[in-house]
Amino acid sequence: MPYLAIDTSSEQLSLALCTGHSADSIVAREWPVGQKHAELTLPYLRALLSEHQLTMSDIAGIAYPSGPGSFTGLRIGCGITQGLAYAQNIPVVGISTLEALAEASGAIRAYVCIDARMNQVYCAAFERESGSAWKTIHEARVCNPEDVPLPAGNDWFGIGTGFKAYTDALQTRLGAQLSQIDAERQPHAREMLQLALPRFAAGQGLPAEEANLVYLRDKVALKTHERAAK
Repeated sequence: MPYLAIDTSSEQLSLALCTGHSADSIVAREWPVGQKHAELTLPYLRALLSEHQLTMSDIAGIAYPSGPGSFTGLRIGCGITQGLAYAQNIPVVGISTLEALAEASGAIRAYVCIDARMNQVYCAAFERESGSAWKTIHEARVCNPEDVPLPAGNDWFGIGTGFKAYTDALQTRLGAQLSQIDAERQPHAREMLQLALPRFAAGQGLPAEEANLVYLRDKVALKTHERAAK
């Protein structure tokens, strides 16, 4: 059965649809929507499904961005995913935006830095194990670019918007260990679905109500009155 991925973690909206039994049958679309994810995600999703003569009743599971990323975008993506999955009684899988970027690198070693604003980055380091699975070398965290953890060895592929926003600081910190840098790449539903497919196949999908998010910067994600109560 077909599987779907929705990514709303950045100013880009992307959708991916797997119409067969492997990642080779994934089709993906993306649009620069700014802050309009809430109003555009469902119309674009319906159009993508219609293009392939499908409806939500045909979908077997949905992958969504579990974070980190835009707080509002993540909430929208998770909420839409929960609503769609609950209505169809299908499982969901949350995919780290950092791991999705590692997957997009096509490398063996990926050092991911996403611009977290406030002069900080979301970062993590991954190394590909046998097959297609990723081993986490440095756990996801939010920190100043000059304080990102140093990975062991060389030939790391640096990827993510953090390398564009904080070029000098990250080059000074990591430059000797990086073989390539892609500073423009943003998380995308395509890679999220690639990562989600084996998890769905392994029965690791969760009920819609158990979908959750990883903000890393929790207190910023809280509303003002919630922070005041802390």
